[in-house]
Amino acid sequence: MRMCAGFISASTSGCNELKQSLQLRLSQHLALTPQLQQSIRLLQLSSLELNQEIEQALQENPLLEREEPGETAVYAGAEDALSRTRGEEPGAVAEPAEAPAEWGTDGMEWPTAGSAKGPRDPNDESDVDAGELQAAAISLQDHLIGQLALSQLSGAERLRAAFLIEALDDDGYLAQTLEELAEVLPAELVGEPDEVLEDLQIALRHVQSLDPPGVGARNPRECLLLQLANLPATPAGELARRIVGEHLEQLANRDYARIKKALGCGDEALRDAQALIKSLNPRPGAQFTPLDTRYVVPDVTVRKVRGAWTVQLNQEAMPRLRINRLYADLLRRQRSGGNLAGQLQEAKWLIKNVQQRFDTIARVSQAIVDRQRAFFDHGEVAMRPLTLREIAETVDLHESTISRVTTQKYLASPRGVFELKYFFGSHVATDSGGAASSTAIRALIKQLVGAEDGHKPLSDARIAEILGEQGIVVARRTVAKYRESMNIPPVNLRKTL
Repeated sequence: MRMCAGFISASTSGCNELKQSLQLRLSQHLALTPQLQQSIRLLQLSSLELNQEIEQALQENPLLEREEPGETAVYAGAEDALSRTRGEEPGAVAEPAEAPAEWGTDGMEWPTAGSAKGPRDPNDESDVDAGELQAAAISLQDHLIGQLALSQLSGAERLRAAFLIEALDDDGYLAQTLEELAEVLPAELVGEPDEVLEDLQIALRHVQSLDPPGVGARNPRECLLLQLANLPATPAGELARRIVGEHLEQLANRDYARIKKALGCGDEALRDAQALIKSLNPRPGAQFTPLDTRYVVPDVTVRKVRGAWTVQLNQEAMPRLRINRLYADLLRRQRSGGNLAGQLQEAKWLIKNVQQRFDTIARVSQAIVDRQRAFFDHGEVAMRPLTLREIAETVDLHESTISRVTTQKYLASPRGVFELKYFFGSHVATDSGGAASSTAIRALIKQLVGAEDGHKPLSDARIAEILGEQGIVVARRTVAKYRESMNIPPVNLRKTL
């Protein structure tokens, strides 16, 4: 609370009278210190972003350094936090103390945050992971150009085919029309002006004859027909070609009755043709597209210890920091302030805030696990409704803090890796007056659809009735919303022969 007093002069009026008055005003200001601002910022960062922030701090602050590999570091803060959350007595290890003002020898033993492998020497070949030595994947264009080099085409034909290959998209389709491509065809590849389109059509046939089958198609129908043309002639193959060429839309909509009537085929023949079509690849070029692999480093792990699900911090995700002894000792001997003193304080703040970050993640994670024990025992169908407020009240933090902690923070368990936000969800009322988690309802819908008869799939209304019989009150439109969120097709598209 800050009190502000001041003299305010009124404006002159009439007889030029000057009036003065003394007013006392009370105002309350919330001031965020730099340390608090940093603590909030670190709390909302993911593990990857946190390491980037620390790397920048290591480059800018000579008082800060990583602990060398093999050295032991005690992270008492988070372990005591977990003990408090579980209702146990904190461990014997005390919280790291602040460095004394005189920067004595004891002051060098400042807290160490986390643990991770130290930096690897890039010149040390013995430390190179064999998994990192991977050959570069060949692109679709390179794969096709390599086949062209072995063909008997003339130079101009080969160049025109290569021109079309460069125009293919990642799925192997030719998205542009030949007319559009003819307008940008290099002059040296143009023969007779009135034969440009014919030359490109010939080049396209050459491209479509290459591996993988279906490449160079201009739409899914042509892609499937090109693949069917490469298969041996069989009754199922002939029927499949007719279905793809004339009734692909009806097949997609599973309108089997119309297909059988139009083609005069029976259930068994249609079933064989459908199986053949399903074996084709509508995206022949996708196998050459490099995967955008994203790795998630879990912040905590969960395992069952003596019948109780227990949270442990992932040591690999915790950066290990300490104060540089050389610079700190130099600062102690000089006993002067200046830039080094400020950097020392910044280093101490960072170490403490990193510790506090993992302390908070550990406490919140354990509180979540305590309330979702049934999920870890039985799976999604046992997920219970949970709100940010419930966890906030348990760990005595604000809801906004819980929101930051659970965003981009991950938990590894025997059931998989989950973002902490995954364990929160809305609820649906039950006949008994309780509530069921939306996650549990989605799992039940998935189970019902997975066990349904393909000849008579369950409608959304019927699924709602079955859930109602189990005491879960769900409207048909809610079932449809949950089903669509799981990419489950509607009833007409789930019907089989």
